[in-house]
Amino acid sequence: MKDYVFLDLDGTLTDSEPGIYESLRVMLSHFGITKSDAELKPFLGPALWDSCPKYLGFNYEQTEEAIAVYREHYNKIGIYNNKVYPGIYDLLDTLKNNGKHLVLATGKPDLQAQIVCDHFNLTPYFEFLGGSTFDVSRSKKYQVIAYALEQLGLNDKDKEKIIMVGDRENDIDGAHKNGIKVCAVLYGYGNLHEFKEAGADYICNTVQDLKELLLSPDL
Repeated sequence: MKDYVFLDLDGTLTDSEPGIYESLRVMLSHFGITKSDAELKPFLGPALWDSCPKYLGFNYEQTEEAIAVYREHYNKIGIYNNKVYPGIYDLLDTLKNNGKHLVLATGKPDLQAQIVCDHFNLTPYFEFLGGSTFDVSRSKKYQVIAYALEQLGLNDKDKEKIIMVGDRENDIDGAHKNGIKVCAVLYGYGNLHEFKEAGADYICNTVQDLKELLLSPDL
């Protein structure tokens, strides 16, 4: 049985795609670049510190400039073009009522994660909100998860009681690098092929499927 549930934010609890896409387009326009929705899809999930070099070929200075432009728009406008997935409040209520310890582990910077969780009244569900930093010191998902573990005082012997829930391969990689099993959700931004390639321990199609898995005594 898993007593601790670490949850990603974008694509797992909320559908932040519209706000992220509009902020990405503002960022790309700054550099004279245009991309389709399909071309923007890989940017959903991983940190821009990774995505800009990988998908745009940006160097460190260009990436730093791009992130500044993105955040200028996202923090004022894009962050609110977002919504909680149907069934999420019921999921969180049920998990809390069944004694689960809920922890946010998101690649979104701490400040942005706090704003989103406060705006949608998600904050009260969590014992800890773990996000990234604005620089590269804590930008990858495995670093965010390690940070949350440290802040909660959880060690290696506790890891068998923890499961990570996310919707992209970086969630799977981040959990496994910390010795934690992970469930990938198909209602978010990833896909079955991605999850199988990354080695997800569990895959759920819907929020209801996820609730049943997390409450299963056999987990």
